[in-house]
Amino acid sequence: MNYHHDLHVERARLLTRRWFLRDCGVGLAGVALTQLLQRSAGAVTAKSPLAPRAPHFAPKAKRVIYMFQAGAPSHLELFDPKPELTKRDGQLPPAGLLENYRAAFIKPNSALLGAKFKFQKYGAMGVELSELMPHLGKVVDDICIVRSMQTDAVNHAPGQIMMNTGSQQFGRPSLGAWTLYGLGSESEDLPGYVVLTSAKGTSAGASNYGCGFMPTIYNGVPFRSAGDPILYLSNPAGFDAATQRSSLDALRQLNESNLAEQGDPEIASRVASYEMAYRLQTSAPELMDLASEPKHVLEAYGIKDVKEATYARNCLLARRLVERGVRCVQLFHEAWDQHGNLSKDLQKNCVDTDKPTAALVADLKQRGLLDDTLVIWGGEFGRTPMVQGGNDGRDHHNRAFTMWLAGGGVKRGYVHGETDDLGFNVARDPVHVHDLHATILHLLGFDHTKLTYRFQGRDFRLTDVHGHLVKGILA
Repeated sequence: MNYHHDLHVERARLLTRRWFLRDCGVGLAGVALTQLLQRSAGAVTAKSPLAPRAPHFAPKAKRVIYMFQAGAPSHLELFDPKPELTKRDGQLPPAGLLENYRAAFIKPNSALLGAKFKFQKYGAMGVELSELMPHLGKVVDDICIVRSMQTDAVNHAPGQIMMNTGSQQFGRPSLGAWTLYGLGSESEDLPGYVVLTSAKGTSAGASNYGCGFMPTIYNGVPFRSAGDPILYLSNPAGFDAATQRSSLDALRQLNESNLAEQGDPEIASRVASYEMAYRLQTSAPELMDLASEPKHVLEAYGIKDVKEATYARNCLLARRLVERGVRCVQLFHEAWDQHGNLSKDLQKNCVDTDKPTAALVADLKQRGLLDDTLVIWGGEFGRTPMVQGGNDGRDHHNRAFTMWLAGGGVKRGYVHGETDDLGFNVARDPVHVHDLHATILHLLGFDHTKLTYRFQGRDFRLTDVHGHLVKGILA
């Protein structure tokens, strides 16, 4: 499936017909045929590049909400109980364990650090989670925990870019861009891919939600937490709606004429962006106004002030966005980089995120949206079993970490994979980032090897030349 290729085929067809009419058409017949061609070309160019499209096969998920916990949450404190690590607190790790190991900052032979918080069993299956996440424990029967994640990167920006684009290098399309490229959007009044940030945002910035070499219509659109959701959305003083509509109509005619001549997908993106911005002037303020939400819903998410920019507010906005047909919503919350102050900062992070995260899962389920909405939670990598920062911190760790998914065709109340006794290496059922991406695309109805975009003479894909379907987590 390569929509970029299809556009160029259409362009070649139109150019061939233009040559015939220009060089071979005579008299009134030529004029008449030219008029018919212009109408035909207009019909082609008027089609939105975000029009809904059918995937390779029937999807389990129709949309994605990705709660990206930038900074790398500690799997050892939150999701992966290791009694042996606690027992060996303060001891040096086995020498053989550290062979060829590359840490970001610490010396590999730093002392082991036992978990700072206790674990307890939740749900019908008795899944163990940290005492810091009691609200997630209430919905644990609806989530699929993957304790055997692996990645290649050991630092934040490369790790975040890899988790979101499949590559450590800048310039590749993000998961959200691939989702939008493959499926199109079901919303006419909002962007197909919306980005919401809280805390510090992300180390890698816009590269995490960019479109890379794809047309910019597939780029994630950041919504601001205060003022206009998007800069310059409101009209300036003295510029009324009639003047704006007239200007947009003139711009559209010029752009579509140019598109018919050149076939450049960026022109189609520009037309769609102008029209979307016009509709956003009405739809975006309505979306962002949470005053219409019932009090019990706001309380469930932990929202005290509907105008305060918080992770909780973004979780509720994510639900409102998918209800309105947005294909992909991504939350970025960078607050998990605990090289020191692990105990205090993890407590705060969980206070900020645990309740609204669980509320989102429960809310989607209650509204009948969870079955075909894929929810993803996780960061770029995990944290070391060895200590950093005195006795209360952990370094970056890419060999083993935890993420979880919910809805959209994944098993519920299930734990996939496991790490060794110290949480250092994956001991069973490893899941690389490429495997996760292949599985996400599968749930959206795509064979990850066939969803491609041609650029500079090569067919690119999200998983590059890697990736295997993780069948064990599929419902």
